[in-house]
Amino acid sequence: MNSPLHVLGVPPNAWSVDETTADLTRPPLNPQPIVIATATKKLRIDLAKTAIVVIDMQNDFCHPDGWLAHIGVDVSPARAPIAPLQKFLPGLRSLQVPVIWVNWGNRPDLLNISAATRHVYNPSGVGVGLGDPLPKNQAPVLIKGSWAAAVVDELEQQPEDVSVDKYRMSGFWDTPLDSILRNLGRTTLLFTGVNADQCVMATLQDANFLGYDCLLIEDCTATTSPEFCWQATLYNVNQCFGFVTTSAEILQAIVQPQSHKS
Repeated sequence: MNSPLHVLGVPPNAWSVDETTADLTRPPLNPQPIVIATATKKLRIDLAKTAIVVIDMQNDFCHPDGWLAHIGVDVSPARAPIAPLQKFLPGLRSLQVPVIWVNWGNRPDLLNISAATRHVYNPSGVGVGLGDPLPKNQAPVLIKGSWAAAVVDELEQQPEDVSVDKYRMSGFWDTPLDSILRNLGRTTLLFTGVNADQCVMATLQDANFLGYDCLLIEDCTATTSPEFCWQATLYNVNQCFGFVTTSAEILQAIVQPQSHKS
């Protein structure tokens, strides 16, 4: 009797092997198609090939004691995605859609951060910038493992979720995000988080350039920038980089029989 082959790698991008055989066929995932409306077209997507990317829902950006609030930014818009994400994420997890948390998580020594990047966040050089302690609680700004860089308490991370540290506005630059998504067999990405016109948009654009299908989830995304920045983001996603929809549209498609969505 032949012994079973052993899985080598991360399914679905895995081989099955023993001493004499290597099976490279990579059995496909069972399709989970849904049909959803977007701002421009009706889409048919496969949840078995989909992941949600949650960007920068961190204390430094969303908490009243965080860094943005310290430098005078009204963070209430950045908190708007919290409630819809609290409903959206469990619905996706129930169908084994991976939740990917992509957050600033810098080295304490900032050795990989350029002067230009530091200037964006501390243009005078004398303010509280990357790595500096917050006056209220001494947490170092956007440093991995600190309170400042932690995801807000209202959004619960689960053991099966995946966390990726980033060091620029794009979550793909100098990170393992692309490799992780390819190993998971995910080609359609749902983008959420803050700020829509900065880190979310930069990550979404890079995903588009890498060949991913990109959907911006409007109610789960926000920005503390002026309204025209938000409108420009929606325009550019629709025009150049993907599609715009809502979490309610996707959740409705999940629970509604496929025959009614055709």
